Amino acid sequence: MQLSAEATAVPTDELPGRSLWSDAWRVLRRNKAAVASAIVIGSMSVLVILGPLFSPYAYDFTDWSNLSIAPSLETGHVFGTDTLGRDLFVRTLYGGRISLMVGVVATIVSLVIGISYGATAGYFGGRLDHIMMRIVDILYALPFMFLVILLMVFFGRNIVLIFVAIGAINWLDMARIVRGQTLSLKNKEFVEAAEAQGVTAFAILRRHVVPNLLGVVAVYVTL
Repeated sequence: MQLSAEATAVPTDELPGRSLWSDAWRVLRRNKAAVASAIVIGSMSVLVILGPLFSPYAYDFTDWSNLSIAPSLETGHVFGTDTLGRDLFVRTLYGGRISLMVGVVATIVSLVIGISYGATAGYFGGRLDHIMMRIVDILYALPFMFLVILLMVFFGRNIVLIFVAIGAINWLDMARIVRGQTLSLKNKEFVEAAEAQGVTAFAILRRHVVPNLLGVVAVYVTL
């Protein structure tokens, strides 16, 4: 008995692919603890950024009639005041801005330098890798506070440049971690296939190596 063409037809519909970012977002949504933490951090970030805009007090305003008072809603000082009559709630929000800026700016600078440096050293290997890692070892030997003070001398009291300088120092650990992962990734089949097709080294780093380092990078960023 001859089967009909409809019965033997092979479905040609292909399943839609998922990008690396969509997979990461799907995993994040399933992790309730991570979602709750993101909501808390996001709420605190919005509060410290926008909160001072709606406060009746400036961070340096002195309320001479309310010196060193306890937290009170009647006086409008929900966190109280210090010995100079300055509102502690507003000053806490401004301090939160500084802390947030330190974390975000310094981390971004550290990630950009560390990933670029470590991936380049690990992928090309050989003498270049040896020289680049010896430079990292030399920088490790220098005291951290000495470098910070030295950078402050050059940059002055510009707070943004100081944060950038701190991030430019903290990239050493990231460079070593990324280099180690790159050494294991560069011998994988998908990297060798890209090399066989004539893809340039920097294109391989950008499209194949660095995206596969995001898991390790994400863990390091949270530390």
